[in-house]
Amino acid sequence: MTTDFDHAADVARQYDKDRYLSALLAPEEHRPALMTLYAFSAEIARIRELVSEPLPGEVRLQWWRDLLEGTEHGAVASNPVANALLQTIDRYRLPRQSLVAMTEARVFDLYNDQMPRLNDLEGYAGETVSGVIQLASLILNGGEDPGTATAAGHAGVAYALTGLMRALPWHASRRQIYLPKDVCVRHNLDPESLFKGDTTPELKAVLAEMRGHVRHHLGRVRQVAADVPAACDAAFLPLILVEPFLKKLEAPGFDPLKQTAEISQLRRQWLLWRASGKVFRKL
Repeated sequence: MTTDFDHAADVARQYDKDRYLSALLAPEEHRPALMTLYAFSAEIARIRELVSEPLPGEVRLQWWRDLLEGTEHGAVASNPVANALLQTIDRYRLPRQSLVAMTEARVFDLYNDQMPRLNDLEGYAGETVSGVIQLASLILNGGEDPGTATAAGHAGVAYALTGLMRALPWHASRRQIYLPKDVCVRHNLDPESLFKGDTTPELKAVLAEMRGHVRHHLGRVRQVAADVPAACDAAFLPLILVEPFLKKLEAPGFDPLKQTAEISQLRRQWLLWRASGKVFRKL
């Protein structure tokens, strides 16, 4: 019989394969909770793909906020991810406000406004990705504070910024821009050139700076790695893919608006497996 947790695992596998694979490398007792957390993250991240206008997307996000804040929903019983999430919150005493913050940050995804500043982008990454890493660490530590907030903060920013650069062709095709305005202004990048598909020297300069920020945050993760309990290793495991993706993004001849930086599924699985249990030594 398929359970709510089985359904959550299917959602994670379909929409967030790397985190799904990292959860398979975590202790078995915590896998259902990790899969549920990743499924929730994937569900709110893909809302824009499910709606034609922002307002219905905001309604969907409000549904999740109401659920997390305790408002009754008659439809919860028919939403396996929601059911599994509520059980996970109770078992591991997860802070609901962190999950609410994720839904609030995802409102930005529904519109085509440019990210104003680098600090705003890092804040967005902190709410949407660092929060997932911190909650995963809490799950892996049996619901007790693992002291990983700083490491999770930097890891989430590095992982999120890399993902956004990889998704640049897709975002540009729908006039969505996460590259911060202050960074674009610093390098004289006109956002309209992205929407036209023009890979200009100005765009390359912006992306070079963004890769530098990613590596800065990776360095900060390494500095605090000793503070991360071994039990939380799997929460940080997807971070092992960041540097390989960065190398793809900066390879000679790579066009960031016409190509997507990819690593074969087999190699990604191998990288994750090889780093399992020793992720910080492999960064």
